[in-house]
Formats: sequence, structure tokens, C-alpha cells
Amino acid sequence: MAESRFVLVPLLSFILILSLPFMAEPAIGVNWGTLSFHRLSPTTVVDLFKQNKIQKVKLFEADPDALKALMGSGIQVMVGIPNEMLFLLSSSTQASDLWVRQNVSAYTVKGGVDIRYVAVGNEPFLSSYSGQYVSYVMPALLNLQQSLARANLANFVKLVVPCNADAYESSLPSQGAFRPELTQIMTQLVSFLNSNGSPFVVNIYPFLSLYGNSDFPQDYAFFEGTTHASYRWIKCLLQCI
Repeated sequence: MAESRFVLVPLLSFILILSLPFMAEPAIGVNWGTLSFHRLSPTTVVDLFKQNKIQKVKLFEADPDALKALMGSGIQVMVGIPNEMLFLLSSSTQASDLWVRQNVSAYTVKGGVDIRYVAVGNEPFLSSYSGQYVSYVMPALLNLQQSLARANLANFVKLVVPCNADAYESSLPSQGAFRPELTQIMTQLVSFLNSNGSPFVVNIYPFLSLYGNSDFPQDYAFFEGTTHASYRWIKCLLQCI
């Protein structure tokens, strides 16, 4: 049997999902990525999810093999759309209709995949992208929302835009704001999310902070402590967004 190109990457990111206007309960899930030297078959990955009682997973792209393996598993799924697809989806309702039909409607059947969210891009506002994807985000969201509505899925599948923490500026969230160049797009995004009952999603990587700074508190990086100032910073961030 040919080796699958999938791999389970446990705790690759700490995904904080915030409901607007109220905060939802944070959840620790796993990302299912494709970059690894030790790739597992999709069915093996899903078996590992079940054995470890993992109930939420994010796919970075809507790969048919992964989605087929998740059918009937009861695992809640966030399906990702790569940043490179945002231009096409922002410029064509036919493209958004086709994407929804092939990657959502085809799997949200009885005994199918429990798709809860579609991630429109992955951290498209990251400063290192120099605004490359900013102008595509809202048009892509609007087209995809219409496509979900036409497929009678808008009440069940919610669109989100995972953001990196670098979209936020200031050492204290209560005294800061989003980066100035993102003010307009963030205002539009938050309005869209609120109107459609979608959460605001932030990816944070405390273990990478530990890797880059030996003084970073280890118990916080591994989700074991609640007393460090860094934990209080994140709690404040969640309360202020």
C-alpha cells in the first residue's frame, strides 16, 4: 500500500475560539498537517484521535482521503482553505459554489463528517505576508457565505479566519488594538462574524515562545500553570477582544 501523505501533528497550535459578542469555552485540539518524515494513513490518524479521546481537529486543506477517514467518527472538524486559494474564491461565486459542493456538501450527509467550521485562509494577516492576502479575505468570506446559504448549510457550518497573535499590537491588550493597517479589515471581519454567529479564532504558540526564549515559563508553555503573568496576559486578551 502506498504511503499516505498525512501526519498527525499533536498540539501544533493552541486554538482559542471566541464567540462574538460572548466568549466561548477555549478548547485544545489538534491540527492535521501534511509536513512530516513519518506519515500515517488517514484511518490510522483517526484511530489515534479516538484512542486519545480527541474530539476536535483542524485540517489545513480539504483533502478527500482525510475527510473520508473522518466520516462517521463524530469528531468535530474545521476544514481549512489555503491562503493561495483566496484570490480565486474572492473573485468567483462559481468557484466558491464548487468548493462548498465538493468539500462540504459532499461530506455533511447522514453518517458523514461533522464539519463545524471552514477556515478561510490561515493567518492571512500575518505581518510577514506584507498584506498580500488582506484584500481577498472579505470578498472570499462573502462569496463562501452565499455558497453555504445556497447549499442550506449556513446555519450549521460557520466561516472563520484564523488570526495570528501578531495582528494585535501592545504589551497590554486592554491598552492596545489591532495593527493600524488592519483596523478597517478587522472591523469588517468582526462585523461579519457577529452577523453570522461565527467565532473569532486566534492561533497562539506558547511552546514556540519557549523554544525562542529560555526564560519563558515552562508550565504555561505546556498548559500546566495558571499563575504566571503570561497566562494572565492571554486571559486579558480573551476578555478584551
